[in-house]
Amino acid sequence: MPDTSKRIIKRMSEQKTGWVGTPKDFADLGAPAEIDQALRRLVKAGRLRRVGRGLYDIPRARGTSKEAEPADLYSAVTAVARRTSARIMPDGSVYANMLGLTRSPSESAIYDTDGPSRTLTIAGKTVRFRHAHPKVMFWADRPGAPVVQALRWLGSEAGKDPRAITILRRVLHDHVKSDLLQGIGYLPVWMQSVVRKLAKESRVES
Repeated sequence: MPDTSKRIIKRMSEQKTGWVGTPKDFADLGAPAEIDQALRRLVKAGRLRRVGRGLYDIPRARGTSKEAEPADLYSAVTAVARRTSARIMPDGSVYANMLGLTRSPSESAIYDTDGPSRTLTIAGKTVRFRHAHPKVMFWADRPGAPVVQALRWLGSEAGKDPRAITILRRVLHDHVKSDLLQGIGYLPVWMQSVVRKLAKESRVES
């Protein structure tokens, strides 16, 4: 195996299981044409799998079966964001389910981003990147992001729902409530009211 291919495999093997890489992640290992050639060679040899345009992972066997595990969709999505230096946040339906605000499991493949809107096919699934307002993307990578995204998805009626307030009061840690207070100016008025209720109940101060 040529040195460039060995270095690519080594780097990918050092990442967490299911990690998805792009040519940009290997830019320091050789010239662009050399990297592309090595990736094609590794895919042909079965050492790597192409899960989307310019997206690669190491195929993993599913238990004792010879069938490969599906690609890690979120890892592939974050690879796209990394490649374009964009930030992303999952659609609010994912967070609403995670927080217990809805009982309907979400398989949404919609992501808010500060990059361009576009639709890609990744690991056989259609993934939509939706350009979002800066006030939305302010929450990217912040502790309060799941709450903001979930409430935005549920809509303003959620702010009047005592059950939603009760659930959030129970599941949210104080540092999340504090983060929501710190960014309250980036929220619509109805959501600000929800945040103030949560802060008041837990005695978190701005």
